[in-house]
Amino acid sequence: MKREETVDHQIKSCWHAIHRMYNQEAAKHDSTTSQAFVVLSIDPKEGTPATKIAPMMGMESRSLTRMLKNMEEMGVIYKQQDPHDGRSVRIFLTELGQEKRRISKETVIKFNDVVQQSIAPEKLKTFFEVVVKINQIIDQKSIF
Repeated sequence: MKREETVDHQIKSCWHAIHRMYNQEAAKHDSTTSQAFVVLSIDPKEGTPATKIAPMMGMESRSLTRMLKNMEEMGVIYKQQDPHDGRSVRIFLTELGQEKRRISKETVIKFNDVVQQSIAPEKLKTFFEVVVKINQIIDQKSIF
């Protein structure tokens, strides 16, 4: 089997292309794809517990900690003790963070609109079904 014929290669190469595309767009706004995903993961009104962001993004918490520190220094986010749980810290968006969130959301919507206009609805439905099934196979942990 050639590398190009494997499921994982096709998924990985597609994701890398999407990631590069998003990074090029994010760079126009002094940001990165990862930072854009962070601002999209933060509730714009209530903030989000810091411990919830890494799992939502599929990241290691130590990588996120560095990114949050950097984003705080850039003035995109701020941290505040959770009023309901004194042990927890919530992450909030600054005005700059709200603007970056708006831009990130528009970018994701535009990409999805172009894909949806370019691929027949039944093919996209099949794609989503396949991706869900692949995730189920992986979650069953019965491969290895």
